[in-house]
Amino acid sequence: MKKQLHKNVKSPSAQRRLLPALGLGLLLSLNSITVLAADKVNFQLDWLPGGDKAPVYVGLQQGFFAEQGLDVKVAQGRGSHDAITKLATGNADIGLSDLVALLQAKAAEEVPVSAVYSVFSEAPHAFYVRSDSGINSVADVAGKKVATSPFTSSNVFLPLLLDVNKVDESSIKLLKADPGALNPMLLTGNTDVVISWITDAEVYKAQAKEAGKTLNVLPWYDAGLEFYSTALIASERFLQERPDVAKRFIKAYAKAIDFTFKHPAESAAAVKAAVPEVDAVVAEATIRSINGLVYNAASKKAGLGQFDAERLATTWSWTAKAQGLDINSFDPEQAIKRDFIPETSLSSAE
Repeated sequence: MKKQLHKNVKSPSAQRRLLPALGLGLLLSLNSITVLAADKVNFQLDWLPGGDKAPVYVGLQQGFFAEQGLDVKVAQGRGSHDAITKLATGNADIGLSDLVALLQAKAAEEVPVSAVYSVFSEAPHAFYVRSDSGINSVADVAGKKVATSPFTSSNVFLPLLLDVNKVDESSIKLLKADPGALNPMLLTGNTDVVISWITDAEVYKAQAKEAGKTLNVLPWYDAGLEFYSTALIASERFLQERPDVAKRFIKAYAKAIDFTFKHPAESAAAVKAAVPEVDAVVAEATIRSINGLVYNAASKKAGLGQFDAERLATTWSWTAKAQGLDINSFDPEQAIKRDFIPETSLSSAE
């Protein structure tokens, strides 16, 4: 019996050899626990992936979310109202939406969703015209045919834009068509003007080049309509139950925004790697073209991601006018949660 017991006792040298193996096993175990402990976050896009959605894919590829202990899953969207609904019903935690759409939803029924970070501090609404059309400003669209999608939020603000620029709304002929048909209509002369977002500029220009034509883009923010647009929005449940996770996500997202506009080609490649059907060349060009929606006088004044109270009030004022609502019926501050915006220095992307 004693011999058997003696055989089961490890010699000092054997014990020393065993220690590194035990240490490696413990390290692997701890790493597994760390991976398992990553906080899961469901991110909801407001539309299909592209260059304008690059930051979330950059955050994943560059490890910015992983640095914050986050496991982020991205879902495609079908518009701002769809994104808001997904968050309100608990199908997503945080995502993107037009701030105007959120203000409308909050004013109507107090949906449990709030804006937590400003992404586009200028709105992307624009007119597209052929370079040879003679249309050089909003005032020049008087008496012209204007084509638009039935679903774009730009339609809500068109009457206000025309009024500000002293264009008689009855003088234009408004045509509605599928989004995919708008640019072909413009290039073939079936319409004089197209309403679309600046985020579509590179796709439109590429199609025009193939047709041997060139286009001009007339941003509405240059014609008197200045207000907030795309923002990070989050469900109230997410913010209340996991505030630290929300803060870590927004911190990583802000870092991804900075990287995106400093490294457009690499950022476009990140979108392409995650969503193969995306054209990396177009995505890169889109990132470059929307720089001004993120980095501008408004974001410089308030700070990147911040919501300036005066500009927020102006955004609601335009929204209320466009919808025929009493401006005093809702306080836009009720749609904002500023406590989650990280303290970051505003950097100017090249």
